[in-house]
Amino acid sequence: MNSLSARLHENVRRISHSTRGHGHGPIVRLMSPSDFGQLLKPFVFLDLFETDLRLFGSMPLHPHSGIATITVITEGNLRFDNPDSGTGLISYGGVEWMRAGAGVWHGKELSAGTSSRVQGFQLWIALPAELELAPVDSQYLEADAMPHAGPARVILGDYQGVRSPVRAPAGITYLLVTLAAGQRWEYQPPAGHEVLWLSVSRGTLHSPEPILEGELVAFEHGNGALTLEAGEQGDAVFVLGSAVPHPHDLKMGSYSVHTIVQALNTGEANIQRLGERLRAQASPVSGTRSIPIYK
Repeated sequence: MNSLSARLHENVRRISHSTRGHGHGPIVRLMSPSDFGQLLKPFVFLDLFETDLRLFGSMPLHPHSGIATITVITEGNLRFDNPDSGTGLISYGGVEWMRAGAGVWHGKELSAGTSSRVQGFQLWIALPAELELAPVDSQYLEADAMPHAGPARVILGDYQGVRSPVRAPAGITYLLVTLAAGQRWEYQPPAGHEVLWLSVSRGTLHSPEPILEGELVAFEHGNGALTLEAGEQGDAVFVLGSAVPHPHDLKMGSYSVHTIVQALNTGEANIQRLGERLRAQASPVSGTRSIPIYK
């Protein structure tokens, strides 16, 4: 056993599944509700995106219900311009949170910032039954508003006594972490958080198994600690999620995830009505300016 394996072997949380996803232009889809989302629910969807900001803004307006979306930036920045939240830049550690609840249309609320390129993750979580048809809720939080504990920005939930300002459901922790080359870090999930996964946007980790750039790995269910060490070639940047398992089978539509069929039908009817209103009010859109979410 080499020295790295020996140092990490003392507290191993083994990888059960891994994927490099499927690329769609500037987006790599690492998790969907029909694949890894079944294993890792309430985490049901994860995209890793990286693009030249001259091309940013090609995402069409589209609907959701029953979920929340969380966008974090790992390199570069994006601009928000919202009547309720003002204007600002979301850079490393900043967050866009949107609880779709009973129904929303979105996709253009963020626009090009000051950087030439941007990289980040968009995550969906399946909402609990009491929130899956709740009113829409959104937050835009710049990096200096987000707390950290050591090398981890606390995006959702609590970690080491530090609480995120994002209005997320209980039982979920989501971190954005950067480890310097060779740096070691341990994550102890909160009680009941049997679901655990991470995805690397830059660099390499050892757990002691290697986890490579662009990879999503799921760990065996349990509550044991996870010990990680960054590779020697440079910083490792990754997101990590842990949660109490979602107790419901996923009821899925094209853009919706709910706990029961009746809630799915209600959510899809709501977003259809919203879509009809949106099309009736729509005016031609030019450039890459922000368009507030439609609710």
